[in-house]
Amino acid sequence: MILFFTEMWERFSYYGMRALLVLYLTQHFLFSTGEAQGIYAAYAALVYLMPVLGGLIADRYLGSRKAVIIGAVLLVAGHFTMAFEGTGGRERLTIGATTYELQVEGRDQNRKMFAVNGDERVHISITPQGVSTVGAEPAAANAVAAPTAGGFPAFTPAGGYSLETNRDLALGEPILFFALSLIIVGVGFLKANISTVVGALYEENDPRRDGGFTIFYVGINLGSFLATAACSYLGIKYGWAYGFGLAGVGMLFGLLTFVLGQGWLEGRGAPPVPVQGRSILGVPLVPFFWIAGLVAVFPTWLLMQRHEIIENLLPWLAGVIFTLVVGYTVFKLKGSERSRMLVAQVLIFFSVLFWALFEQAGSSLTLFADQSTQMPSWFNAAMTQMFNPGIIVLGGPIMAALWVWLAKRNAEPSTPVKFSFGLMFVGIGFLVLMWAAGNLANADFRVPLLFLFLTYFFHTIGELCISPVGLSMITKLSVARVVGLMMGVWFLSSSVAHIVAGIIAKATATDTVAGVVTDRALALETYGSIFGTIGWVGVGVGVFLLIISPLLKKGMAGIH
Repeated sequence: MILFFTEMWERFSYYGMRALLVLYLTQHFLFSTGEAQGIYAAYAALVYLMPVLGGLIADRYLGSRKAVIIGAVLLVAGHFTMAFEGTGGRERLTIGATTYELQVEGRDQNRKMFAVNGDERVHISITPQGVSTVGAEPAAANAVAAPTAGGFPAFTPAGGYSLETNRDLALGEPILFFALSLIIVGVGFLKANISTVVGALYEENDPRRDGGFTIFYVGINLGSFLATAACSYLGIKYGWAYGFGLAGVGMLFGLLTFVLGQGWLEGRGAPPVPVQGRSILGVPLVPFFWIAGLVAVFPTWLLMQRHEIIENLLPWLAGVIFTLVVGYTVFKLKGSERSRMLVAQVLIFFSVLFWALFEQAGSSLTLFADQSTQMPSWFNAAMTQMFNPGIIVLGGPIMAALWVWLAKRNAEPSTPVKFSFGLMFVGIGFLVLMWAAGNLANADFRVPLLFLFLTYFFHTIGELCISPVGLSMITKLSVARVVGLMMGVWFLSSSVAHIVAGIIAKATATDTVAGVVTDRALALETYGSIFGTIGWVGVGVGVFLLIISPLLKKGMAGIH
């Protein structure tokens, strides 16, 4: 119960912020969609890389519980810092000798763009053809700009104007990246270690383990569902600071839950060796890692401002770490320990593709919702991320019961088979959107919301086949003395996947001005093409994994 609610509130903060992040970057700071997706990919990659270090620190020094507390405090600080908006970005439009400041009202699909110069304020739209006042008849591409009564041209063709973007580089952006860095380091201490404590609740070969992790996963997604609804509503309707601030309140509740519930864990997650009397560089062990956590924020902050470094170096770093883990397995382990660890590593490798496709939710699928989906007036693009956790909250207990029911009848699919199902389902989800984009778009080049929901439905079924089962798999197949590190490597696969996800998301990007897409037809066509390609890849790789699953099951040496 303590772990369930701690993780629920931690995920409330994380997913509440995630639902708004890409929209915040494009609309408030005026990053291009490609740049925003790159920042999101680097942020998410580091979020899943840091648990490798956090798991190692917990295994060797702190134990899981103390690491979780350090992480939770850093997360509280990071989420509250996100509530500082600064001045964001400013975009200027120049036509002839006159420069106008572009202002956008609203943060949902119906936001309006205005050109402002002194007392003159004109409602405008910008398309590939040019700039026009809203309601004016479109002019020929080579027409001479005709002034309106207020002096703003009724239409200016493409090439007849220029745009200039200025962002808050002095204060707003540095604080944004500092907040993200606090969150990254905090997740590093918390994420892998709280899952390790869940694994410690069950004895080896306890048939309730998969069901227990699935119920724990429901806690994650209950927090995600509540956060996406509440933070998205506040952030879009009233202002970004309200949404991000509520995420901080959620993390504070998570910290209090864990600290006050320590006694209920009955010693699980304790340090491997008592910390009393131990020190590093003359500093007592626990204070040392508090200081190290704060110090680690600074290089992370520098990296987040150069996210292309992360995108280029992380795959190589991950390759080195993965190679070292494989080497340790091959040369240091024997018999069933070695075969089980190798199977775990093979499944981790396949999970990279799953997460690369699944994690489009925070980037390209959110922008698809904003740019290319018919949205009811009471709903917004950020709130579409409610679909995934909502389905898990309702369907997670059913899946948990299904695995237990099948296990009692010796009919439960093996872990490799569950992984293959996950890949096929995530691929099918994108094929649904490909079909809708090609056949069901309206005159505004938007597809019905139902089909985005169906995509999330298939993705969620796939997630339930991989993610809670994957967490359980790591604790079952890993050697006890490195289970924290292996949990970190599991999250490392998600780290690499986010870099791949960022590459995919950038391929879907089209031009925007002041956060508003300029060519909806091209945007929809691009989304449909990319989603179709990755959909078929997911299905194909899932079928391949299904074919080789009997070999992997044999290597699990009696572990289901």
